[in-house]
Amino acid sequence: MGSDMDLPVALLQSLEGVPGYHREAFEAVHRSGEQVTSVRVNPAKASLLAGGLETYRISLPVSGKIPWTDNGYYLQERPFFTFDPLLHAGAYYVQEASSMFVEQAMRQTLDLNQSLRVLDGCAAPGGKSTHLQSLISADSLLVSNEVIKSRASILEENLVKWGGANVMVTNNDPADFSSLENFFDVLVIDAPCSGSGLFRREPEAIAEWSPHAVQLCSQRQQRILADYYPSLAEDGTLIYSTCSYSQEEDEQIIDWLLNNFELESLPLQLQADWNIVEVQSPERKGSGYRFFPDQVKGEGFFLAAFRKKDGGQFHYRAPKKPKVQKASKGEVAAVMPWLNQDAGIQLWKQQEQLLAFPALLEQELLVVADNLYVRHAGITVGKLAGQQLVPDHSLAMSTLLHPSTVAVSLKKEDALQYLRKEQVILSDAPTGWALVKYENLPLGWVKVLPNRVNNYYPSNWRILKSGSN
Repeated sequence: MGSDMDLPVALLQSLEGVPGYHREAFEAVHRSGEQVTSVRVNPAKASLLAGGLETYRISLPVSGKIPWTDNGYYLQERPFFTFDPLLHAGAYYVQEASSMFVEQAMRQTLDLNQSLRVLDGCAAPGGKSTHLQSLISADSLLVSNEVIKSRASILEENLVKWGGANVMVTNNDPADFSSLENFFDVLVIDAPCSGSGLFRREPEAIAEWSPHAVQLCSQRQQRILADYYPSLAEDGTLIYSTCSYSQEEDEQIIDWLLNNFELESLPLQLQADWNIVEVQSPERKGSGYRFFPDQVKGEGFFLAAFRKKDGGQFHYRAPKKPKVQKASKGEVAAVMPWLNQDAGIQLWKQQEQLLAFPALLEQELLVVADNLYVRHAGITVGKLAGQQLVPDHSLAMSTLLHPSTVAVSLKKEDALQYLRKEQVILSDAPTGWALVKYENLPLGWVKVLPNRVNNYYPSNWRILKSGSN
């Protein structure tokens, strides 16, 4: 890469006069070829890891902490993540450091100990969603929506691996959310944008950038915000972000929001050594936060937070014909021995599948399932064959399993063999279902038969590359 990165002249000129923009330093950091790699650890799984956080260090060359988030770390170099079983176990997520600033917007504008309903409106591939799930309480709800079907399946995969039970993945147009008026306490819109903030990481995006693309993105951002807005309750928090430097997608969107909706801008507290640039929108003086890669260790990013001043509260009406039914006594009896009894969950049935969902969120589950297309809700426990449970991969990735679940531990080479969905040889496992673990974290299921072991890792998630480093 190195010095051949020519940034669009129109972009460079459009940033003249933007606070924090220093053209020479900005061009130099893009020419440098430097890459920043960062990960965010899953606190729900770090506590289970053999050896705790130190185990991560074996596979991840950590160089320091990301200052605006509790669980984010910079790496010295980019490892080959595909060949780290901990990634597949949901132990961490590879995420751009600047975008983890969403944590500050959440912590500074909300009481995260309260029960909240959170909507991540542009959620794929799942960086913000996995982050939000780690921040909210166990009796809060996260709805992660992605309008594009293929991207919704990647989102679902990442959230299943993360393992939280208080999550629903939906695949809907933003306009569909108008039926959930005043339902959410938090609306996070990490809007599709022209992508200039990622030029350093994805130089091929430069060829696709143009002032016209910026205009189209700005219009699309306005449409998405307007479609989602009614679903946010009065006094709810709106967090808007992009990975674009263009004012049309950043400061001008702040002005557009403040001019068209009953919103107030929420300033955030920054630490001086973070080197994040605070800006004000030209017309309404709303607060925004810019990340320049010559000043922060991360990519280009922009964020603004708002409080909604109109609307009202959501009024629950039970659906006439619920899309999910409570599991029968017999189904509960068959499944409960698999589960940790004090997990506070309730069992539901959707067609053949049994789901576990937080008992405190029963109304939320019924409302969302009634109004939206739900791809995934809570933890898919599995299906019953007679009185026997055929456990789902989602159950293996959750923290709901009973501690006495039969488990086998694999070394790295064998774990990678398992993740390729190849034959796994186990010496002393009893016949029946067994959880496959690596460093004490579950990777999935096998069924041990008298003469062979069946590998139940999901086919479409398997590692396709050979090798191990």
